[in-house]
Amino acid sequence: MVFFQYPPCSTCRKAKAWLDAHGVAYTSRHIKEEPPTLEELTAWVLSSGIPVKKLFNTSGLQYRALGLKDKLPSMTDREMLALLASDGMLVKRPLAVLEDGRILAGFREAQWAEALL
Repeated sequence: MVFFQYPPCSTCRKAKAWLDAHGVAYTSRHIKEEPPTLEELTAWVLSSGIPVKKLFNTSGLQYRALGLKDKLPSMTDREMLALLASDGMLVKRPLAVLEDGRILAGFREAQWAEALL
């Protein structure tokens, strides 16, 4: 599993602690320093079936600064994926990409337990 996190984020720290406490193996990537690539995002959306809009960090400063709430409805999936790939801070975090292609975006303990334990 690949675990994308932003270390200063309290939710990311909580998710990491949960993974460690449950012995879940993962490879960690700093979402700002090593954001998901366009190719990765495209493959994940295709394999998981998750809507691209669900991958946006809608509470982030960058999301609000770019006015994406109003812009996303008129954007194509390809445009949204390119935007996500351009700035890791736009991606909802933490983000776990499982070996089978499923994606866990955001940390909800029950959802993560069901998928990982």
